[in-house]
Amino acid sequence: MNVFDFQATSLDGEPVDLAQYRGKILLVVNTASKCGFTPQYEGLEALYRELHGRGLEVLGFPCNQFGSQEPGSEADIGAFCKKNYGVSFPMFAKVDVNGDAAHPLWKYLKNAAPGVLGTEGIKWNFTKFLVGRDGTVLHRYAPQTKPQDIAGDIERALQQ
Repeated sequence: MNVFDFQATSLDGEPVDLAQYRGKILLVVNTASKCGFTPQYEGLEALYRELHGRGLEVLGFPCNQFGSQEPGSEADIGAFCKKNYGVSFPMFAKVDVNGDAAHPLWKYLKNAAPGVLGTEGIKWNFTKFLVGRDGTVLHRYAPQTKPQDIAGDIERALQQ
């Protein structure tokens, strides 16, 4: 099993088979519009624009589990991301990343790349997972890790 075995729902309600990203490097991120880390959208978009042509896909998954920092509808989220950060990378419908109702993709990501001291739970918005071309999780990054700080890891993954 790997990331490409899952499906998700796009912001506009369409099912998305993640197998369509097979052969790409993925940066999967749980996002929020009213978080102290929300300005990271700018860095995520910069990485996407710079490296998309070489095989990077950034996948944003809004989540309202941390301080209710993503209260809007999918339409609100899309409009906010486009207007404030020019987001052009794929965004998905809101998901839970923790608990019994966690999206299966996020259950897989947490198990494949546990956090500090082996904990699986996502601690906050903007936790990031770097996924290789074969769908295996290469690395997990904390919310405070800025997108530009992982550009080197992404470059190395793109060269493999």
